[in-house]
Amino acid sequence: MYQSRPQNNALAATLILVATAFIAATTLMAKSLGTDTLGAPLPALQISHGRFLFAFIGLCTAATILRPSFTSPRWRLHIARTTFGWAGVTLMFASVAFIPLADATAISFLNPVFGMMLAIPMLGEKVGRVRWSAAVLALIGAFILLRPTPSSFQPAAMLALGAAVVMGMELIFIKKLAGRENPFQILLVNNLIGLIIATCAVLPVWQIPTGPQWAVLAGIGLCMATAQTCFVNAMARADASFVAPFSYGTLIFAAVYDALFYGVRPDSITYLGAAIILAGAFWLALREAHLKKPSPAQST
Repeated sequence: MYQSRPQNNALAATLILVATAFIAATTLMAKSLGTDTLGAPLPALQISHGRFLFAFIGLCTAATILRPSFTSPRWRLHIARTTFGWAGVTLMFASVAFIPLADATAISFLNPVFGMMLAIPMLGEKVGRVRWSAAVLALIGAFILLRPTPSSFQPAAMLALGAAVVMGMELIFIKKLAGRENPFQILLVNNLIGLIIATCAVLPVWQIPTGPQWAVLAGIGLCMATAQTCFVNAMARADASFVAPFSYGTLIFAAVYDALFYGVRPDSITYLGAAIILAGAFWLALREAHLKKPSPAQST
């Protein structure tokens, strides 16, 4: 039986902020690989393959040192969760080669909204007017970021939107796995399955990376493994409703990285759309926290 960690909100918040810095770094590196910055652009399928390959190597190395205890994995849940996670990260890596990191990151924050919608048919959850209004608000922000006019519409933004949808599906299976297995085991199994899926998918489009591209692929995998480790340990030490707002730091880091390395600065549309999405997502997180509070009768 997996033993939960003691609650520590300060440590959880710190871990989430560290995770957001590493997650934003992976999208920055994916952008360098998807453009001609380091050589001929690599396909998104190859970038996501590198992410799973080197993350798995890093986690296996950590496992040999830490020697954590394992239980029997719930393979069906892991396979479903990882399939959607692999699809989501591949679409995300594809999108950042064409649109600003801040736009792609902001759109990705729609995944809890889609997760809420999908939980209705898949988990039998009931969604009230407040939660629906928060979801609609976030979707309005995404509509603004898509810039739906003939002169400014960016088709690649639909890739980021697709990533949010499938990552919302991943959330359904994360909920089913939550608290059932050791967080390190979940990470290791997730990356093992992801590596198998990514290897099969990349074979038709594989191309030999340059030396710098190999280094960046390794960096993506190790940064993602570090981010995942921080994230699952944060979730084990604090309520999801407390942790969620700190995850929005990814947007700040993404905008800073894009400005520093590519000279891309958010415009007024990015600020407006991102603010509306974050307002909707934050409102949804607050509502979820309220719904999870025990009633006076339950707490006595």
